[in-house]
Amino acid sequence: MKKYYFSSESVTEGHPDKLCDYISDKILDECLRQDENSRVAVETFASSNKITIAGQITSKANLDIEKIVRDTIKEIGFDNSETDIDYRTCDIDINITKQSDDIALGVDIGGAGDQGIMFGYATNETENYMPYAIYIAHKLSKRLTDVRKQNIIPYLRPDGKTEVTVEYENDIPKRIENILISTQHLANISMEHLKVDVKKYVIDEVIPQDMIDENTKIFINPTGRFVIGGPLGDTGLTGRKIIVDTYGGYARHGGGAFSGKDATKVDRSAAYIARHIAKNIVANGYADKCEIQLSYAIGIEEPLSIYVNTFGTNKIEEEKIINKIKEKFDLTPNGIIKYLDLQKPIFAKTTNYGHFGKDYLPWEKIIKM
Repeated sequence: MKKYYFSSESVTEGHPDKLCDYISDKILDECLRQDENSRVAVETFASSNKITIAGQITSKANLDIEKIVRDTIKEIGFDNSETDIDYRTCDIDINITKQSDDIALGVDIGGAGDQGIMFGYATNETENYMPYAIYIAHKLSKRLTDVRKQNIIPYLRPDGKTEVTVEYENDIPKRIENILISTQHLANISMEHLKVDVKKYVIDEVIPQDMIDENTKIFINPTGRFVIGGPLGDTGLTGRKIIVDTYGGYARHGGGAFSGKDATKVDRSAAYIARHIAKNIVANGYADKCEIQLSYAIGIEEPLSIYVNTFGTNKIEEEKIINKIKEKFDLTPNGIIKYLDLQKPIFAKTTNYGHFGKDYLPWEKIIKM
């Protein structure tokens, strides 16, 4: 019997890196709302009561970036510069140029907006075809936000992190070994009170009872006090949570971040179609788990390579799976954009709690292959 432990982490929407991702995707969505052909590559940097927006936008959209930034910070719940950041008083520095003409040369003719490798993954160990550890970690992070915004635990603040360690036997999740939650809170709350509430309203509401036992270890704010958070506690930057955004480390990652990029950037769009393909290979019963790699060259339409790994769980030959992929999908940037309808302002819905595993996103649709 093969037994091992695997851990994955997630973060809430108030984590400083996720704040930056969300702002970048909100700007992208507004560009696409006004001009579906917008080219966007925007990054956000958050520091002590200051937000810096930089990057390239080529669009007919008329943007009020400062308003987008302040509205987004307010939506997340940051309103105190003494503990995190205040949407009303923070400084906002904007440095936006248009897309390089050199890059546009390749993109305008339908080529990829950059070189790179992208991975997609799926497994049948959860209902949404995601690895179990990241599946549970995201549910805990989402629940932390929900209990704060619904005033179930009203003294929580937006910043928070979760981590889950799963015990596997023969590649099947058997139990949860560790649960770790760190959450920002108001200064006048005792740790005893917080731990009771988080256990009752977050952990007990999320974790299946048959996955925990007397040996499961639970850590809630193990350092104790967590009052200073958000960009005051740590700087934030777009694209720094690439493993949280994907598969929690259970599958490989090409290295390219997603948020703030329109779909001509294959870092984003090709990772989405790779997930779609991997998920449908598993959902159609061709394998129990599947990893797809695609590679692209800037200015070139077709992928340079397609790689499939089913980890020995395939029910048909992997060569036949590759042939099905080539017959079914147009993997050029324009083909991906058209197939997944990626010129719509849907990207802020992807930012938090993972870009994969959400049934309402187009790359999560199950089809017949």
